[in-house]
Amino acid sequence: MPKFPDKPSSEEEKADGPGPAGNPTGSLEPSERSVRKGIRQSSSPHRGDTPQSSPPRFVSVEELMETAKGVTNMALAHEIVVNGAFQVKPPQPAEGSLEKRVKDIMHRAFWDCLEAQLKEDPPMYDHAIKLLGEIKETLLSFLLPGHRRLRNQIEEALDLQLIQQQAENRALDIGKVAEFIIGMMGMLCAPSRDEEIKKLRDITGIVPLFRAIFQVLDLMKIDMANFALSSIRPHLMQQSVEYERKKFQEFLEKQPNALDFTWKWLRDTTDTLLSCEREDKASFSGAAGPESTPLHPVTVHNHAYLRLLKWDHASCPFPETLLMDQSRFLEMQLELEQLSMVAAVLLIVYNSTGPALSGLPDVMGRLKGIVLVLLAEMHTISFSAEEAFATIGEKLCAEVGGCLSQHGFPLLSTEQQSSLKGQIAAVQLPDNSIRRLIDSRIQNFLLGFLESGPQKCTPVLPSGLAPIQRELEVIAVKLSRLVNYNKLVFAPYYQKMLQDIPGGEGWPEPGEKISFLTELQ
Repeated sequence: MPKFPDKPSSEEEKADGPGPAGNPTGSLEPSERSVRKGIRQSSSPHRGDTPQSSPPRFVSVEELMETAKGVTNMALAHEIVVNGAFQVKPPQPAEGSLEKRVKDIMHRAFWDCLEAQLKEDPPMYDHAIKLLGEIKETLLSFLLPGHRRLRNQIEEALDLQLIQQQAENRALDIGKVAEFIIGMMGMLCAPSRDEEIKKLRDITGIVPLFRAIFQVLDLMKIDMANFALSSIRPHLMQQSVEYERKKFQEFLEKQPNALDFTWKWLRDTTDTLLSCEREDKASFSGAAGPESTPLHPVTVHNHAYLRLLKWDHASCPFPETLLMDQSRFLEMQLELEQLSMVAAVLLIVYNSTGPALSGLPDVMGRLKGIVLVLLAEMHTISFSAEEAFATIGEKLCAEVGGCLSQHGFPLLSTEQQSSLKGQIAAVQLPDNSIRRLIDSRIQNFLLGFLESGPQKCTPVLPSGLAPIQRELEVIAVKLSRLVNYNKLVFAPYYQKMLQDIPGGEGWPEPGEKISFLTELQ
């Protein structure tokens, strides 16, 4: 069983400085804000028992700007590697914002100018030829080195000098040129853009057509950037560990106290584990108790990561080495709280009905679906736990009664239904024994995942967690990847912090560290 309390210790709650609130969306922007908030926190004066590695020093504005840029680049590289679903998205100014109004005015003025030139007699093609030049460069940028035939076709069909001569001699067929461009775009675009290409062929006006062509080309650029990201991600994984470590070291040189909260996080975990060891020994007083097992730094480290899944994000500063993943840890924390309640409710239902429901097909899925729907908003301000669990009790009793009746089992009595509803309603209480039991088993399962390496078997799922097995394994894999990658990047810093652990056996051998990278790949 993981040997730490459900919440950070009281010593953590007294730590100075506002903690980042975290963001469950897991996007790059919140990560970047968390990192920069961490910079402000770590540069503030220390009070109380907060550790202070060195006296603060003054830095120039240039140094701060350079540091912020380095942290931003580090956050971007980290996001690409850690977030497999990370994609480049087109910028979308907020509706009604000054940026959007200026952008719309500039675009409208440009296209109005182009339309006015084409309506002159004879038409002027100066702007149009410049647009063709931009389209040509964009199409060429989509080609690979081996696409010689396509490159020659584009160079020949979009020969700007020839097009200029045709325009001067009133022999330019701009519609034919646009038709070639659309055809080439259809060959080079991703299959998901076929519908946009088809719509281009239905546009008759030259100006609306060129405007739509540029919109589709912008989407194709995004597609190409995301394709490039997916291609380089395996190679970036190999380089990102050293890159992030280097960037963090540069940041640390300018902010020497930037690891204070990380040190406190590991120290408090060590104190908690040692305290639990002493309590275990005391419980065996007068009997042959277990021998004391020295604390291994990796054991301390794994328990420390689990503590982040019970973190008080509103008042406790997050460890600096994990700020870029704070939103991910918060997201997992909220998911685990919901899954813990779901499993607790279902365990109560099955214990109350005996073996009658255990053999019925699809009953588990239906009951689980009801609870998940009613707890979907449990982390919103408007959520009422009392109302939600009362509704869960009513609906589950009705569902269970229907299943028992359908399969010829005795129905629950009024007293049994009342007892079942009361037990379900009690799950909302943080100190509910069933909920704490399920939560403890979840923590044990996740700890087993962290302790198992690539060559070890997946830990056995504790009893009572079968209804949430699929969701729990997804979270366990996500957590394991984050932890192992973080260990790789910050191993030298953690080694220095953990080397003074009482009874510690030293840091893992280099081969063990390499195994983390193998697992991530």
